[in-house]
Amino acid sequence: MPADLSGTWNLLSSDNFEGYMLALDIDFATRKIARLLKPQKVIEQNGDSFTIHTNSSFRSYLVKFKVGEEFDEDNKGLDNRKCKSLVIWDNDRLTCVQKGEKKNRGWTHWIEGDQLHLEMFCEGQVCKQTFQRA
Repeated sequence: MPADLSGTWNLLSSDNFEGYMLALDIDFATRKIARLLKPQKVIEQNGDSFTIHTNSSFRSYLVKFKVGEEFDEDNKGLDNRKCKSLVIWDNDRLTCVQKGEKKNRGWTHWIEGDQLHLEMFCEGQVCKQTFQRA
C-alpha cells in the first residue's frame, strides 16, 4: 500500500537549491530571495488524489493531481513554464515526471521515519529537501 503523505510539513534543510534554480533559469534576485525562505508544505491525500500547497512569505504554489493521470501543469510562481506532468507511485515514493521545455525535470516525495523528503531534479541538477511534520 502506498505511503500516506498527508500533513503539514515545515522545511528543515535544503541542499543544492541554487543549482536547481539555475537549471530552471530563475533570475538572480528571485534566487537570492528563495534561498532565504522556509516554506511550509501542506499535503492532502485522498486515495490517489492529491492537493499539495507550498506556502512561503514570498510565493505560494498549488498543484492538484490524480496518480496515474497526465495533467497540464502551470508552474506560475515558480519558473513560469507549462508542462505535461505524470505522477506515479514507485513503491512508497510519489514520483512526478514533467515534460516540457526543460529536460529530465520532476520530483519525488517519500517519508522516512517522521520526515518528508523531496528531491527536485532538472537537467542534471538535484535539490534535496527535508521537512518535519508541523
